[in-house]
Amino acid sequence: MPLAFEKPMQNIKAFKDQLSQPRKVVILTHFKPDADALGSSLGLARYLKKKGHAVTVITPSDYPDFIAWMPGNEEVVIFQKDKPDRCAKLVADAEMIFCLDFSSLNRINEMGGMVREAGAKKVLVDHHLEPEHFADFEQWDGTAASTAELVYQLIVELDDQALVDGPMADCLYAGIMTDTGGFRHSNTNHKVFQIASDLVARGANPYKVSKLIYETNSLERLRLMGYVLWEKLQVLPEYKTAYIALTADELKRFGSQTGDTEGLVNFGLSIKGIKLSVIISDRRENIKLSLRSLGDFSVNEMARAHFQGGGHRNAAGGQTNLTLEQTVKKFLDLLPQYKDQLLAD
Repeated sequence: MPLAFEKPMQNIKAFKDQLSQPRKVVILTHFKPDADALGSSLGLARYLKKKGHAVTVITPSDYPDFIAWMPGNEEVVIFQKDKPDRCAKLVADAEMIFCLDFSSLNRINEMGGMVREAGAKKVLVDHHLEPEHFADFEQWDGTAASTAELVYQLIVELDDQALVDGPMADCLYAGIMTDTGGFRHSNTNHKVFQIASDLVARGANPYKVSKLIYETNSLERLRLMGYVLWEKLQVLPEYKTAYIALTADELKRFGSQTGDTEGLVNFGLSIKGIKLSVIISDRRENIKLSLRSLGDFSVNEMARAHFQGGGHRNAAGGQTNLTLEQTVKKFLDLLPQYKDQLLAD
């Protein structure tokens, strides 16, 4: 059964014309990229290189070791590690800039202004809510499970799925697998399985990808996980809420690296009767929040209204410039106003 897409790119012919000759291309994704951000970026980069374009992937920051296996990772330019001047020149010289897995330019921090001022044609490929609409071309669908799914959709719309090889398929499969929680989240539908099946048929290795992402832990990360579950997980049954607050010293004690706290928020949500789970971490430069929910409760709305963030209905992020204690108090003080929603069936 051929794939059918509800939201194809509206001006696909003009977009195809842009790609009809070799271009200098930059692909950008968000701060602290996850598997969907990096997988969609590296998958798209491999595709565009096959089409004859000169492509550079730039990330604003580092990312977890458990996604650094992806083909093309060795060529990624990291803004925080490499000279910012180099990144600025790459963006300024680009003829096309692809913005993947973020809906607003403030998600790439200092690089947002560079992109906004760049003369390149800009392409947004994303599935987060309320996009900024800064791009000339948009492959946006808020109902899509992942950005990797939308990258594959774009390749299909360009009639180039025959170019998808094993390494490209692994990258895109990783993005889909993780953003659906291993095909367990409510965003998993028949289209997701169709695309995943296509990618496996074209060389993706589900066992290898899941092993590298889900079963490649450092000893320190496992010890942090045990500490969090025993000492830090707090449950508020009167609000169907669980939360974890981690100090900078606690993260330092366990040698926490980028990505070590990823997924911890889901433990709270796995408790019977819990509808909202939040992890609040002191990252020294600011306080980070990761929010997850079940059913109709929108953590996207909570994050946007109170924590300078956003995302999806059931998965969102935020931040504050308060102290950890002040942020925890702010979060707890908000719960009474959301009580009816949290307790609704």
